[in-house]
Amino acid sequence: MPSLPELSPALRFERLAPPKGPVRMVLDTDTFNEIDDQFAVAYALLSRPMLTVEALYAAPFLNPRVASAAEGMERSHEELHRILERMERDPEGFVYRGSRDFLGGPSEPRESAAAEDLIRRAMEGKPSDPPLYVAAIGAITNVASAILMEPAIIERIVVVWLGGQPYHWPSARDFNLGQDLHASRYLFDCGVPLAHIPCLGVASHLLTSGPEIARWAAGQGRIGDYLAGIFEEFTGGQAAWAKEIWDLSAVAFLINSRWTPSQVTHSPLLNDQCTWSRDESRHFIRVVSYVRRNPIFQDLFAKLAEFAETS
Repeated sequence: MPSLPELSPALRFERLAPPKGPVRMVLDTDTFNEIDDQFAVAYALLSRPMLTVEALYAAPFLNPRVASAAEGMERSHEELHRILERMERDPEGFVYRGSRDFLGGPSEPRESAAAEDLIRRAMEGKPSDPPLYVAAIGAITNVASAILMEPAIIERIVVVWLGGQPYHWPSARDFNLGQDLHASRYLFDCGVPLAHIPCLGVASHLLTSGPEIARWAAGQGRIGDYLAGIFEEFTGGQAAWAKEIWDLSAVAFLINSRWTPSQVTHSPLLNDQCTWSRDESRHFIRVVSYVRRNPIFQDLFAKLAEFAETS
């Protein structure tokens, strides 16, 4: 594999600062995994001019909804088409299939249209240009594969990843991190500028309920009705029950950093036992420590209503 580029401390801290203006981004998503990705995809697409979404990548996943990681990716690809159809967006040249499997080893990338597109977009500019933001809300396979295939993109991208648990947690494992341990470890080791959003105690604040979704999403155009429908189907109308829409966190980080307070820290070590270790000689990353639930959902619901009025 080509050697990894070494970012200067000044460039690293510049890239680790939360964005303060409009950004270019791609969104890597295991969209059919459950229902939170659909909300995040719609939220990103509705957030112009702050976010210019250049591409959507289908990530692999494996859970009881599918028989294999390849099927998970394909079903996610299909789900992205369903979302775009309801938002009157053309998927051609915009939605890309990702890996059909997780990394086979620590340095064994999985080639895919998504990884190739990420490399192409990242390499279009110079290292000194504003970076391409890669919001990733599933297993990090596609992104790690792209870096393994072309390490030079480290100088041109910033990854915002929802995955794993806070560093004081007894286990690092969550669904996204545990799906591809090789890719997850590589993300923290390779030196790419990274904003890490842990799950429990951080993104888990993004709770909403059936009555709230029925009040503020249902009736807001075809996409609002779709989100309300999949929420109702998933929850089954249970009483006194709320659902985490975790994946909104990665999009919200790019829209308004005040909603996702964060700090710069040394990149942790992800052990074979799926626990965190600390080493203060390692490079710096940014980690989100809290997510402000109310303004994020208020922003999402306002954008759904605006879209319904204008479409």
